Amino acid sequence: MHAPSLYETDFYAWTEEQVNLLKNQQWEQVDATNLIEEIESLGRKQRQELRNRLGVLLGHLLKWQFQSEKRNSS
Repeated sequence: MHAPSLYETDFYAWTEEQVNLLKNQQWEQVDATNLIEEIESLGRKQRQELRNRLGVLLGHLLKWQFQSEKRNSS
């Protein structure tokens, strides 16, 4: 059984630690494996959020164009 890492026990503290290591260019101490995973995950989340917002925007624009009788000030 392994001792849980900071990444597993306190994600926020882990991120702060990684930031400090990167700022101080302590490359050998950076948790590269988990850092890569988190950056990839962040990119996927951002892309999905953009898709969701574009879908909502498109829906509103379609309603605006094709349901003009239902427009109101809200």
